[in-house]
Amino acid sequence: MPKEKTLGEILRQQGVSRRGFLKFCAATASMMALPPSMVPSIAAALEKARRPSVIWLSFQECTGCTESLTRSHSPTVEGLIFDAISLDYHHTLQAASGAAAEAAREAAMEENRGKYIVVVDGSIPTANPGYSTIAGISNQDMLMDTVKDAAAIISVGTCASFGGIPHANPNPTGAVPVSALVKDKPIINVPGCPPIPVVITGVVAHFLTFGTIPELDQLGRPLAYFGKSIHDRCYRRPFYDKGLFAETFDDEGAKKGWCLYKLGCKGPTTYNACATTKWNEGVSFPIESGHPCLGCSEPDFWDAGGFYHALSTPTENIARTAVFAAAAGAAAGVALGAANRAKKARAAGKHEKATIDDLEKEG
Repeated sequence: MPKEKTLGEILRQQGVSRRGFLKFCAATASMMALPPSMVPSIAAALEKARRPSVIWLSFQECTGCTESLTRSHSPTVEGLIFDAISLDYHHTLQAASGAAAEAAREAAMEENRGKYIVVVDGSIPTANPGYSTIAGISNQDMLMDTVKDAAAIISVGTCASFGGIPHANPNPTGAVPVSALVKDKPIINVPGCPPIPVVITGVVAHFLTFGTIPELDQLGRPLAYFGKSIHDRCYRRPFYDKGLFAETFDDEGAKKGWCLYKLGCKGPTTYNACATTKWNEGVSFPIESGHPCLGCSEPDFWDAGGFYHALSTPTENIARTAVFAAAAGAAAGVALGAANRAKKARAAGKHEKATIDDLEKEG
């Protein structure tokens, strides 16, 4: 399929109706947290858009990010690859191998100089070039060579965004994120272990529509998806505010869907769209399935540890002051919720079984 054709021409050639195209644009607007009034603008932009070349590099990773992408449902991975973008290099999805695969990467770089997008998943080892190589080329050398003429970089997954599990203490490979090496290109971080599939495709759709990177937070993440904490959008939040917490995974509180804060939920310090976008075509997300959030879209989440201990419980190796600040705020929320419960009970002439002091000791 010729790359010089616009996306609108390609879709019409494939028999996609105007109605179907506008439905796709509406889904794109929704993914990017844009109002319905933006759908005509998105449609006009996509009509004229030409398929960008995409080079996907996989380094120290588990293939989970690619697995996540293949489970995207809006738009589908097939639509992205064959209609919206030209995926010219991907270790897992490409048919070519060996010398032919590397020739495809080099050709894509040469033919689309200054226009192609580089997607990276996995951290980059720096302690020894031999820790991870592709076609005899170290990950660091391949990254720096590939991004030199790129228009933008999308770091997919927590490993590429923040170093992830390979970067965790004691970090034997000297693993670093893309941003530690690339300083002269726009980088969009899409963290998660793995990242939400429609967030990956939504970022690509934004670039296709506007030709620019989306608005980012202080950690380089798209605000549309990472602008609010999971805690703020969690359906269990009302129980947190009331001081109602599951104490174990099989107690009455857990069965009633109470807050998982005391079981180690990192929702108050984790920014992602899990609570709203969810997984498996919007079916569920970890907290809805009864498991506390692990905070996997945050830097150093593995070193923070304490998966089954409340945030107010001191844990080792927490390097970021922000985590402590958020934990203190969360602890204050627990105390306030408990105080409100005790006050209401006294007003009703009832004796509150669990006092504020008891809750603070447990929390």
